[in-house]
Amino acid sequence: LVRKPEKVCWVEAAGTVRDGVRAYTALHYLSQVSPGKTVLVMDGASPSGTIAIQLAQHRGAKVISTAYSLEDKQYLERLRPAVARVVDVSNGKIDVAESCLEETGGLGVDIVLDAGVKLYSVEDESTSKPQLLPHKHDIITLLGVGGHWITTEKNLQLDPPDSHSLFLKGATVSFLNDEIWNLSNIQQGKYLYILLMIPILEDIMEKLSSSIFRPQLDEPIPLYEAKVSMEMVQKNQARKRQVIQF
Repeated sequence: LVRKPEKVCWVEAAGTVRDGVRAYTALHYLSQVSPGKTVLVMDGASPSGTIAIQLAQHRGAKVISTAYSLEDKQYLERLRPAVARVVDVSNGKIDVAESCLEETGGLGVDIVLDAGVKLYSVEDESTSKPQLLPHKHDIITLLGVGGHWITTEKNLQLDPPDSHSLFLKGATVSFLNDEIWNLSNIQQGKYLYILLMIPILEDIMEKLSSSIFRPQLDEPIPLYEAKVSMEMVQKNQARKRQVIQF
């Protein structure tokens, strides 16, 4: 539970908490974003990507983001503060690694927050998987020395050459699990809640109240449409955060 500031409406509060905790987990506890660092946020126009971009910028980082459609590209270009570079991968012709290395003068990025990755070559990849995702080798290539790769890919497989490349860079790979706070055992969960979650939730509401966080929200959905909304979310058809209003 967290106190809702008077300036924040219920829909914004409900629609920002989860993405806020996700962004803090990735950029504060798993990678410690700080001024001067370069952060790559994949699919930055998604609800979670939007909050991650805003948190990274607020901490003084330079942000690069990928766009999966023209609409996403236009949305990201309208963000203020401005994103340093928007890499439009919708046509499949832009190389993410090359763009990031160019933007960083060949040094690579400090933190990568992915939205999934390709694990195999194009001919081996299942046709059901999104074809716009970067290959895991691209992520490793664009990582800088001492970089942090925060991945949402639960089935990530790193082969010996991949591990060797990460070793040479002194880079780390961390897994971003949205449910980690809920999956903790009882005692650990109490500890995490007391020391971490309360400050996180309060800070999220504070940034929402001061317009540092500007969430990607759809129109509130009435309860009788909740089932349809949930099906859209499960099929990855919802591009904005869905909030059910009772």
